[in-house]
Amino acid sequence: MVVADEAARVLIIGQAPGARVHDSGIPWDDPSGDRLRQWLVMDKCQFYNDKRLAIMPMGFCYPGKGRSGDLPPRKECAPLWHQHLLSHMPKLELVLLIGQYAQKYYLHDEFKTLTERVEKHPADSYFFPLPHPSPRNQMWLRRNPWFESVVVPRLRLRINEILETP
Repeated sequence: MVVADEAARVLIIGQAPGARVHDSGIPWDDPSGDRLRQWLVMDKCQFYNDKRLAIMPMGFCYPGKGRSGDLPPRKECAPLWHQHLLSHMPKLELVLLIGQYAQKYYLHDEFKTLTERVEKHPADSYFFPLPHPSPRNQMWLRRNPWFESVVVPRLRLRINEILETP
């Protein structure tokens, strides 16, 4: 479930593959991926074929089903693999941290909630925190309309600045 190239300039760090992605072997090949691509204004061809965009989950295998969705990513994957993989992507300019697990692992800031972090984190930072684009997060998106009106346009601008520059 890793897509990486040493030319990558943007990295997406998500949670762990869901059952559908685990079966297909293609990261973000589900409704969550559809919404993520919508936020990024990318079609599947751009998303999967652009060597400048890398994908790495917090957990590398499907963690199983829990009572209210998938279980959290396995804890041993990120410490075991992330630094090694990151060392092979020297051109990274932006890392999208999708969901609370990636944000808790990489960001040690003063924000107490994902909502506060997504709303107030500096838009020009190396790390760009995002909520998980899962259909299960529909209620969060409805409660936080500022996300799609303020944060998503900032995200698109950052992505375009990075990927459109040779």
